[in-house]
Amino acid sequence: MNWRTVSAVLAVFGTMAAASPSLRAQDLPAIRTEGAAQQFILHGKPFLMLGGELGNSSSLTAAQADEILPRLAHLHFNTVLMPVGWNQIEPQEGRFDFSTLDHWIADARQQNIHLVLLWFGSWKNAFSEYAPAWVLANTRRFPREISAEGLPTEILSPLGEETARCDSRAFAALMRHVRDQDSSQQAVVMVQVENEIGFLGLGGRDRSDTANRLFQAAVGSELPAYLTQHRDQLPSELAAHFNPAGHTWKEMFGDLADPVFMAWEYGRFANQVVKAGKAEYALPMYMNAQLPAPFELAGEHPSGGPYPLVQPIYRVAAPAVDFYAPDIYWPDFAEWVNRYKAQGNPAFVPEARLDVATGNALYLYGEARGFGFSPFAVDSLPENAAKPDEAPGVGELYGVLSTLSDEILEAQKQGRIRGLVLHATSLRPSQTVSLGGFLFRAALSRTWPARQLAAQDGAMMVMENAPDEFLVVGSGLTVSILRDPDTDDQVAGIASVAQVSHAGGQWITERVLNGDQTDQGRALQMDAHRIRVYRVSLYTYPRR
Repeated sequence: MNWRTVSAVLAVFGTMAAASPSLRAQDLPAIRTEGAAQQFILHGKPFLMLGGELGNSSSLTAAQADEILPRLAHLHFNTVLMPVGWNQIEPQEGRFDFSTLDHWIADARQQNIHLVLLWFGSWKNAFSEYAPAWVLANTRRFPREISAEGLPTEILSPLGEETARCDSRAFAALMRHVRDQDSSQQAVVMVQVENEIGFLGLGGRDRSDTANRLFQAAVGSELPAYLTQHRDQLPSELAAHFNPAGHTWKEMFGDLADPVFMAWEYGRFANQVVKAGKAEYALPMYMNAQLPAPFELAGEHPSGGPYPLVQPIYRVAAPAVDFYAPDIYWPDFAEWVNRYKAQGNPAFVPEARLDVATGNALYLYGEARGFGFSPFAVDSLPENAAKPDEAPGVGELYGVLSTLSDEILEAQKQGRIRGLVLHATSLRPSQTVSLGGFLFRAALSRTWPARQLAAQDGAMMVMENAPDEFLVVGSGLTVSILRDPDTDDQVAGIASVAQVSHAGGQWITERVLNGDQTDQGRALQMDAHRIRVYRVSLYTYPRR
């Protein structure tokens, strides 16, 4: 046997091994605790996702891939979240078409972009418009949820056994195809299962005969046993309503019975889908949630979706799901990130507002030590940079962060990183973070001498680079630096400030700032509109 024959045989066996469902767990992308952070591991190393989600109708053709992905690569995105609809891949029952997805994967590889697939199966934004026509037309086989008025909704019921079976079958086919086509290169690195699920309508739950019967029946022992064991870790509202002595859902959960019941049923359905997919290709799989607005009742937002209040229900009903992530469009970005982290989730935001993305991304990567951020509808971004007097765009930010990803990931692991975001509408005019024995007090930049706001938004990420030396990334802020009084009885001063960049493993000093640019050595005055990296060296001296 000559060397060409040997090489051919080895290539065949290599392809078979890559396509095997028994691909070793250590070879797959994963989320792992690394020191002080939960990080995304790709090809054995931490990976910082500089992500963006496409609009719902932006991934349906090959031509869209050819136009969108090169533009996003030029804007320094390294990860794109793209919808894959059930109706797209299985337009006729049992007949699958992955040709468009294959083109996207090929283009992504060419542009050095990774993909997170968003499985729009039985539900997308609570509704079921991405299910195939052969599913939607057969309400006997694939039942709908019933409203409080007794009318069928446009929402497939999670109680439909055939719905769960067919959704799981389609998702398994998708994951099997991705495994066969991509497991060796791993352009596809993660999957979202369903999208913003939950019941929409008066009363907050399905009123079908099957749902009513189950709602009035005994809850069973598994869920109350788990909630009792973890009562100290439950969200306060859930803990206050939970009565382990109850029998039915209403007796056990009181006013929360409707969303808890729906969370249980949606979770059981999702678990079946995830298990079927992971049996083929066990990429990390998460679920996202539409968050309730202030004072919204269950049913006004998707009732039973995996928002923090009912995530303990999902932990029992859907153990196959790896984690849960918030779609954050409300102003209180930091609060929602921290509520999800409090439930044990890594800091990952699959959808967020594009207009304030830069500040929220700096908070997510810095303060929350997150592994990924993804503003929505990034396919709408122009390829050109923002104008000098405009707020910095997410592409500009990602361009900077892409040169610092190793430093950011290492600082996350070692707990040497902080971050904050400020807006003109923030409740406080300044915020302070502590790092390395110093306090960094930030306020929005102002013009001189008029003292008017120079920026409506500002944000920064601070990394301790060495003792008394810090890297500060951001824009729109003036930062005063004080000695942390809990460290010692010293006073802090600024020794030097330099605007720097990082390329090819080397640091480049672009400008040394002093005089008016540092308020005579008293503060770091960041560019009001451009993302910059500053190296700040500090000194201390005795207070007395």
